[in-house]
Amino acid sequence: MRDSTTKAMAGPRPVVLSGPSGAGKSTLLKKLMKEYDSIFGFSVSHTTRNPRPGEENGKDYHYVTRETMQAGIDNGEFIENAVFSGNMYGTSKAAVQDVQAKNLICILDIDMQGVRNIKTTDLNPIYISIQPPSMEVLEKRLRERKTESEENLQKRLNAAKVDMQFSKEPGVFDAIIVNDNLEEAYGQLKNALLEVSDHYNTASASSNTSTRFHPCTHQMKTF
Repeated sequence: MRDSTTKAMAGPRPVVLSGPSGAGKSTLLKKLMKEYDSIFGFSVSHTTRNPRPGEENGKDYHYVTRETMQAGIDNGEFIENAVFSGNMYGTSKAAVQDVQAKNLICILDIDMQGVRNIKTTDLNPIYISIQPPSMEVLEKRLRERKTESEENLQKRLNAAKVDMQFSKEPGVFDAIIVNDNLEEAYGQLKNALLEVSDHYNTASASSNTSTRFHPCTHQMKTF
């Protein structure tokens, strides 16, 4: 798996963004992609769950049947996959390659099972954990969504407790961001991404034009 993953993922060092549902990963990602769409690209994951209101196939997720996804996993088409609340989730090699083909830094939004799986590969991404300020705040956010049954909500809360403990394990994440204030958390995310940007800049240095990410100044500079 290591060799095939390495070949599939050649390019700028990717970023793994992880954290419990309700921590604010999607909101932070949308802000980042809106401001720096010429630097970062989002790897669209696959799932067998049904779309939530407002979600779009191919943008939020690739919504597929269990049979289709299992066949892809069996064929070695996925970098990582996990099962939560009876639904399958995973990141395909093709989804990441689509981003890298545009010479963008790939961002993967995955859960802790996916993080553990990717740790066994040679992908070598930057690992960033997005965490809620407390379980009480997380539960409030999830309830306000009104997208989960009480049973699924409790499953997400239980998974969040494990996720929050997992994020504290030494050496798992390069940065941990507590999303209590959206703008502050966004600023921390951009600072954490400075390291991966440096890799991108180095890789692009040989070209005549390279776009550089400056999270502290909130500017895009082209040379």
